[in-house]
Amino acid sequence: MTQRLCRGLPGTPDSAAPVRIVHLGVGNFHRAHQAWYTEHAPDAADWGIAAFTGRRPDQAEALAPQGGLYSLITKGAGGDEVEIISAIVAVHAASEHETYLAYLARPSTAVVSMTVTEHGYRRDAEGHLDTAADDVATDVAALREDPRAVVTSMPMRLLAGLLARREAGAGALTILPCDNLPDNGDVTRTLVLDAARAVDETLVGWVDEHVEFATSMVDRITPATTDADRELVHERIGYEDASPVPTEPFAEWVISGQFPAGRPAWEDAGVQFVADVAPHERRKLWLLNGSHSQLAYVGSVRGHETIDAAIADPACRAWVEQFWDEAQRGLGLPDEEVAAYRAALLDRYANPRVRHLLAQIAMDGSQKLPVRTLPAVNAERAAGRVPTGGATTLAGWVLHLRGVGAPVQDAGAGPAQEAANAGPVAEVVPAVLETLQPGLGDDTELVAAVVAQAEAITLPQGH
Repeated sequence: MTQRLCRGLPGTPDSAAPVRIVHLGVGNFHRAHQAWYTEHAPDAADWGIAAFTGRRPDQAEALAPQGGLYSLITKGAGGDEVEIISAIVAVHAASEHETYLAYLARPSTAVVSMTVTEHGYRRDAEGHLDTAADDVATDVAALREDPRAVVTSMPMRLLAGLLARREAGAGALTILPCDNLPDNGDVTRTLVLDAARAVDETLVGWVDEHVEFATSMVDRITPATTDADRELVHERIGYEDASPVPTEPFAEWVISGQFPAGRPAWEDAGVQFVADVAPHERRKLWLLNGSHSQLAYVGSVRGHETIDAAIADPACRAWVEQFWDEAQRGLGLPDEEVAAYRAALLDRYANPRVRHLLAQIAMDGSQKLPVRTLPAVNAERAAGRVPTGGATTLAGWVLHLRGVGAPVQDAGAGPAQEAANAGPVAEVVPAVLETLQPGLGDDTELVAAVVAQAEAITLPQGH
């Protein structure tokens, strides 16, 4: 019987680094990105990560028996490289709440990071904590009653950890969000302070004094793990790995912020530390994430399953280029820099070894489109132009909500899905757009463009 991957086996580390980082939302992206960068920092032996799952305990069940070890499969055009990553030294289910509080109460814990997707931030339409949401309201009531109560929403998990840290007198630390949200550090600060005001007003001043909120931009295409990935790892390293991670060769991480309790020497592993993340953020969100969402909806409507298949479709490629032309005008970056980035994206998308499923990217569109697509659409409308490329994405999303293409997996899409199925496409578009941004449904020129693009997307290929 083949040995399960674990520490102490030949080719694996004998011991684990001490926990200095706590991460919320362990999944493939975190393991291909932040953990990988930490693995490659020269002081990695001093910076272990304790990772906690979201609502599902699957990753804890898979990785805890392996001591947090896993294999990273980098799928380059010329073949696959397999590397054992040891930066994660403990993996816990979210339900292990006392363990989480104990980590936060340690002065040695210096960074709390998270990858929970846009939906996990639990923001309302004004960008504040959505205290009307059932999970948030339940968490607020629980923490008012008992500051060590089990909570489930990300903002309240952060707050519970900070309450435990203040109680222990453990000192300063940095919260480092790693999700695709503009100004994610400021967003997280707002949500944590909103949570503090809802639970314990006296915590607000302590947070201001002891907690830094860094902002980061992250980029690495990371598809879901398949059985073929597990078989590849077994062939290459001779061990069974319950949860290897496939990824692409490209990786980028840009950070702005202070780390009063310290951090790994990430800059020596390729991380950029800058005064302002915003230009990098806009470039990535609008060009990469914006085109990813377009391909997820439009490509799947046209029968494709993966990014590489969708970008090989001449119609999809043309719509992506059209969207990029529109987005580029609002980025405020040098044309030559954007041209190089676009060319690199096309190379990344065409990599047939990275099977990035459109259905995976299509998830949570109601949360993603406002930050990936609408900024470029709004900039074009403000300039008096009708953004056909942006309208194509919106049209694809409307069709997606109507059950065409990738299945809907989006906890926030209820109102949009109801609106999308209330009549013919031409009649429902205004109501669907209104769920994304108030007033958008009244823009008759944009509505007409979305309706026209819905028709264009569904034309038989070759027309």
